[in-house]
Amino acid sequence: MELQLSMDKQELMNEELLKSRKAKKFNLWLGIIGMFMMFAALTSGFIVYTASGVDKGIKTILPHAFIYSTTVIVLSSISMHFAYKAVKANQIAKQKIFLLITIVLGVVFFWLQVEAWSVLFHRGITFVNSNASQSFIYVFTGLHLAHIIAGILVLVRCYIGAVRKIALDNNIFRMELASIFWHFLDLLWIYIYVFLLLNQ
Repeated sequence: MELQLSMDKQELMNEELLKSRKAKKFNLWLGIIGMFMMFAALTSGFIVYTASGVDKGIKTILPHAFIYSTTVIVLSSISMHFAYKAVKANQIAKQKIFLLITIVLGVVFFWLQVEAWSVLFHRGITFVNSNASQSFIYVFTGLHLAHIIAGILVLVRCYIGAVRKIALDNNIFRMELASIFWHFLDLLWIYIYVFLLLNQ
């Protein structure tokens, strides 16, 4: 009788855990959709604004740091894929290595974005200037960078979990969510960069 009650309790806990994980994943996808819609609205606003004839586009050559940023974030997406693949194979040592690589690349991406802003600033392209369409560069890249910071914090949390040797299923779930979010940030940056290239 006690064994049966114990089994029923364990089954109930598993069901609650499953529901909780489904809810977290659903919330993540909702957040991703919301973020994409926000950037889609901003790009649409930019197109409408420039079409009005007030400004004729960004009218500036984008800093080379943006190209390097693109390469770095694509590499970070690849390393994140290997980190997730490693944890699924229960290769925690490899997971930690690839996670660290991803975190470092995320920090490098952050630094390159700041470097790009510095180049723009020295060219006289500031957030507030006579060509307001140039302000969109700071809006697009700044909002994306804010999400990159959040992504790095998520990766650090995953790394700490791996170091503390949390349960494998929890580790895999954390990595799954982090992987989805990080790959989205990668695709989002490519979308932003291509859009800026087409409108320079």
